[in-house]
Amino acid sequence: MFLGVMDRHIPMHALPEEIQKMSPEEKVCKYCGVSYLILHEFKAMEERLKAMEKEVEFYQGSVDREKRLQEKLQSLHQDFAQYKIDSESKTKRIQDVSMQFKTQQSEFQKVQKEFSHLECELKTKQRQSQLFRNRCAEQKFDSIPEK
Repeated sequence: MFLGVMDRHIPMHALPEEIQKMSPEEKVCKYCGVSYLILHEFKAMEERLKAMEKEVEFYQGSVDREKRLQEKLQSLHQDFAQYKIDSESKTKRIQDVSMQFKTQQSEFQKVQKEFSHLECELKTKQRQSQLFRNRCAEQKFDSIPEK
């Protein structure tokens, strides 16, 4: 975009002799004092300058936007690092709780087996007790004299 701004126009042909013989007052604008011979180039350069100023404004805005984006990116990197640390911590906590759960589950299963064993033992003892009661009752009936 900046190419061509500083280019100089070099005429291919010399000025006609009648223009070269004109007095300086005839070649100069009475209002602004600029030679008519360079006025066109001067106007073209003004237009190029305006276009370049707009482009510089755009790029200046780009620098500001880039700076804000870099700050946002840095903030996101920091957030990500913190989230990663939090995630690792929570993962470790989950693993610890899982291990505790497995340990408790194993203990529960042992207690459940023991309970089942004791329940079976109790039923056996209850049956034995019932048998003994029945025998005792039979013996009481047998030992009672008939009248």
